[in-house]
Amino acid sequence: MTKGKYKCRIMLGDSMKSKDKKRKHAKISIKNILVLFATVTFLLCLVACYNYYFAKNEVLAKETSSETNSENVKISNAGEINLEELISTNTKKNSTEEYVTEETDLEYITKYQSNPELPTGVMQVIQEGREGKQEVTTKKVYEGGQVVSEEQVSSKVTKASVNKIVEVGSGRGTSSYKVKAGDTVYVTSDRAEIRVEPNEESQKVATLTKGNELSVLSVQDSWYQISGSGARGYIKSENTTYINPNKSYDEEEQSSSGSGGSIASPSFDMALNKPSGLSLEQFKKVLTDSKDTNKVMQNNAEYFYYIEQQYNINGVFVAAVAIHESAWGTSKISQNKHNLFGYGAYDSNPYNGAYEFSNYSESIDLIARVFVKYYLNPKGTSIYGGEQASGKYYNGPTLSGVNTKYATDKNWANAVYNHMKYLYNKL
Repeated sequence: MTKGKYKCRIMLGDSMKSKDKKRKHAKISIKNILVLFATVTFLLCLVACYNYYFAKNEVLAKETSSETNSENVKISNAGEINLEELISTNTKKNSTEEYVTEETDLEYITKYQSNPELPTGVMQVIQEGREGKQEVTTKKVYEGGQVVSEEQVSSKVTKASVNKIVEVGSGRGTSSYKVKAGDTVYVTSDRAEIRVEPNEESQKVATLTKGNELSVLSVQDSWYQISGSGARGYIKSENTTYINPNKSYDEEEQSSSGSGGSIASPSFDMALNKPSGLSLEQFKKVLTDSKDTNKVMQNNAEYFYYIEQQYNINGVFVAAVAIHESAWGTSKISQNKHNLFGYGAYDSNPYNGAYEFSNYSESIDLIARVFVKYYLNPKGTSIYGGEQASGKYYNGPTLSGVNTKYATDKNWANAVYNHMKYLYNKL
């Protein structure tokens, strides 16, 4: 029993030794494999580095053999390209955008009020309009270094404007009397400033109120040189009237009546910064038309006459723009926003960008002032209310000049002129 156990132990020990040897050989084999793998990897890296830094350069340095397959050879065409032309072409194709924020004038709105105590056609300002200020952000698109489009994307009011209020006569008779030196006039506005010189920037010497009586010494454009009520200087003519407020109009002697002046024949190159000369009745006549299905132009004809009297602009031109832009008052912007001109609209989102007005008279009055201030007169020109023209978009006082900056449609001027001819031909 003892020998058997011993023999069993010997056999067990031999078996364990045999297993230890196999494990040892297995460990040696794995180690050798890892070493071999690392060695091969290192050699491959060396070969790759050699090919990249040395073999590549040698290939680039070789001349192309005439026996090389021509289909695999790429020959540079640099010698065939005009580099200046290529750069110029690419520059023109590239578009860039720029966002510019600047402070601009915030135009006031004109409110018209009917006064049956005044003869038809007579106007008097009872509250002077005052411009505000706004910060406007504009997106400008450039192509080839040139601005190809501008679009207002936002605005912020920094100083509120004050509405202008104008009384227009709706009583018996008509009058277009022109004040001259020696006449007596009366202040109509709530606040009328008297200045040393006939311009808005001149020093103020006095502020008069409604009803003050003044003697006219001379007439200079839209200013009267006056004396009276303890003041001497210049007053805006729009802030006065020749009609005595203490008497009825029937007691006043009418010195003249009828149309506002001579009527010029229409032409494509006519100056638009001069009144058409149509009377109030003539404006109503030419703007009564079967095309005006909603009677928008007919019911607002008087305001095209009023803008001529105040702003020295051709009212037929403004009416023709309204007809063109609103399709005789049938456009969505016209009907929903009382905006006959698409004012404020931009190409990418015209409806939402367009300004909204309380009535059509406001849009007619505002666009007239915009044309006069920015498009129809060079910078520094004396215009309405003692102001000076900005001339920012001035390219001549003609249809072509306005078209340059006002409309992206190059045929805009021709379309508006056709409407102008149509209206003039109805006289």
